[in-house]
Amino acid sequence: MLGKIPILKTIQKLPGGLMVVFLLLGAIVNTFAPEVLQIGSFTTALFKNGALPLIAVLLVCSGAQITLKTAGIAMWKGVVLNTAKVVLGCLLGVMVGKLIGPRAAIFGLTPLALMAAMANSNGGLYTALASKYGDETDIAAVAIISSNDGPFFTMLAMGMTGLANIPWIALVAVIVPIVVGMILGNLDDDMRKFLAPGVMLSIPFFSFPLGASLNLIDIVKAGLPGVVLGLLTLIVTGFGGYFAYKYLVPKHAKRSNAIGAGIATSAGNSAATPAAVAAIDPSWAPFAAVATVQVGASVVITAILCPLLVDFLYRWEQARSKKR
Repeated sequence: MLGKIPILKTIQKLPGGLMVVFLLLGAIVNTFAPEVLQIGSFTTALFKNGALPLIAVLLVCSGAQITLKTAGIAMWKGVVLNTAKVVLGCLLGVMVGKLIGPRAAIFGLTPLALMAAMANSNGGLYTALASKYGDETDIAAVAIISSNDGPFFTMLAMGMTGLANIPWIALVAVIVPIVVGMILGNLDDDMRKFLAPGVMLSIPFFSFPLGASLNLIDIVKAGLPGVVLGLLTLIVTGFGGYFAYKYLVPKHAKRSNAIGAGIATSAGNSAATPAAVAAIDPSWAPFAAVATVQVGASVVITAILCPLLVDFLYRWEQARSKKR
């Protein structure tokens, strides 16, 4: 008779393991055997297309843990992190455009590629990280952070404000599950307790389909510029978010500053931003294809490395606090 294998304990020993392991498994399967995820029925629904509904479950469960007293701090955290992400993400692209020319490139990266990758964060990954390293208000902050989803801020920074817009209903759609959870949790303490385990339970289930939307070959196609773009996104917006969170969020309202680095990602849909910009301003059309591949590489690289960065900062803070 075979002995039991400590799968969960082994995974939990890895940095961000509960999410990273399943995300990597999803990416590996999607890269080398994508047809396995397309056989239909429950298999495809869960392992390929299940990320959004499962993230919605997480938002309901985490929303139930938010009391009316803590709703304000959740909004403030979202504003702090979203501002840090957008400002830092757009600033580097604007600086490159001003210093060496709007359509010139540094390390093979145009301002279009820089802003498309760096000003747009992966809300699903942030939510997963917040559920492990933060508290319920950090999770709810995704309602504000999701406003950077799409090409709006990139277009805004590139001087095309009048031609871009974020559908307000898309932002409402993010907030609704959180509000439903808040209502249930504030009306009934038993309901709050009942939903609490769903926060951690849902992480591996939506991490796999998140990974199943990634293709590791994108890193190879993009070459060195794509790798540089991913690392810039990780370092600049990761540490920028960390320090913004550390100094702008009150000490009594947070568990760890490490969650500030949870915005150090490029969202999957950011790869569509170069094409969206080129559709509005045709002068960017010659650069859109290369930028798209580079941003795709940043999506994969940051999805893998951001959880490791957050875990490193969390452990570093824990070690420092023990020495004091």
